[in-house]
Amino acid sequence: MSGYCSAWQENCHIRPRLLLARTLLLGRDFAEVKPQLLEVEANSQHAPRQEKCQSPSKAKLEGADTVGMPNWEDRQAKEEIPDSFESISMAKKKLEFYEFFAGGGMARLGLGSHWDCIFANEWCEKKASAYRGYFGLSEELKVADVAKLRLLDLPGTPDLVWASFPCQDLSLAGSGAGLDGERSGTFRPFWRLVEGMASEGRAPRLVVIENVVGTLTSHSGADFTSIVRAFAECGYRVGALVVDAVRFLPQSRPRLFVLGLHGETPIPSRLKHATPAEPWHTRSLLKAHQKLPGSLARSWVWWSLPTPSETLPSLASLIEDRPTGVTWHADHETRRLLRLMAASHRKKVEDALQVGTRHVGTIYKRTRPNRSGEMAQRAEVRFDGISGCLRTPVGGSSRQTVIIVNKKGVQTRLLSPREAARLMGVPDNYPLPTGYNDAYHVFGDGVAVPVVSWLEKHLLRPLASCRSYEQVA
Repeated sequence: MSGYCSAWQENCHIRPRLLLARTLLLGRDFAEVKPQLLEVEANSQHAPRQEKCQSPSKAKLEGADTVGMPNWEDRQAKEEIPDSFESISMAKKKLEFYEFFAGGGMARLGLGSHWDCIFANEWCEKKASAYRGYFGLSEELKVADVAKLRLLDLPGTPDLVWASFPCQDLSLAGSGAGLDGERSGTFRPFWRLVEGMASEGRAPRLVVIENVVGTLTSHSGADFTSIVRAFAECGYRVGALVVDAVRFLPQSRPRLFVLGLHGETPIPSRLKHATPAEPWHTRSLLKAHQKLPGSLARSWVWWSLPTPSETLPSLASLIEDRPTGVTWHADHETRRLLRLMAASHRKKVEDALQVGTRHVGTIYKRTRPNRSGEMAQRAEVRFDGISGCLRTPVGGSSRQTVIIVNKKGVQTRLLSPREAARLMGVPDNYPLPTGYNDAYHVFGDGVAVPVVSWLEKHLLRPLASCRSYEQVA
């Protein structure tokens, strides 16, 4: 094998021919790989022995987690498709991206070592402090209202723009104002920046927006249609996926990801489906898509994403034995939580006590109708090894409680800041904000790191590589 590799490097003039032969053997269409052939030829003429630079942040992203969290960049799919040409297309330079509504930088964590952040924006100084706490000085981070940004603030032409804009007005628990709301309405000034860049001839190759699945039904689907129309009218082919973090972490956290690719570059067949496919194209997404007018449906792409196959970390493995930032409840506080439970939920606790082994679960306090039809606070427990969706601390009802049942009895406490970080896939060397609520805001408002990594590996990086093919051609 070493002799073969040596011959491949030394005989650069025949590399395009070998690549073409391999393509034909694999049954791929010549038009689909023509850009790769051009790039191989260009690389062999100008930089045949160029080495890939090591990312300065790689050490932070690898091996940093002390609780057995997987390396999300290396995670495998059930049916892993070999990236035959990825090493060729990515060897030249790192890809560049913007991170809007950056929060604590969890999208940046997920994108990993193949990407350089050349601009980031966050309006909250506390979240910006958390961002700097991990990524350093971060001169690329501009703390300002997105509506006050100008095109002059945005450097270069990024391969990707990522935007996890506020969800409060789109959430089922929110105000219902949708894109007309004060917070979720920040999508509009953000998109004006994207349109402005396109008008200057520097449209981002890829744009991803992330939000709650309530976006699909907000204003009976009109808000989702507005988002798709914004992409299409700006020259993007656009599609969406619903990805639940529970496929990667012990947390139920379904989120909508809308992905647009600018221009008319052919999309490799392995990156799209002709029709919707489970599990990423859910019933709610199909219903929202059916409401799109024909003009927008023509710009639609059913993006393809493999299904992960690795074993998830258990909820119990993420729970701290000696939690920081929280204390265990007194007995009377635990008894109060048990009294708030309906009979079916109290039985779950009683059954766990009967078994006698250690059971780790979570509790959320919710408002439910009682037998009289009046709304009353209830505590709901689950022992299925999955936590509820992390939310920002707007009142005690939104803060998740840990419950541990064993032969000694029942203990409860709030989820600790470090546990919240772990449930988002954030490594243990990420410095925690000093205040409990500040930490919960950073992680509860964020995007799950391994979800971003999965999208990056299987969609964003392959699609972004099309940019370098165009330049070579």
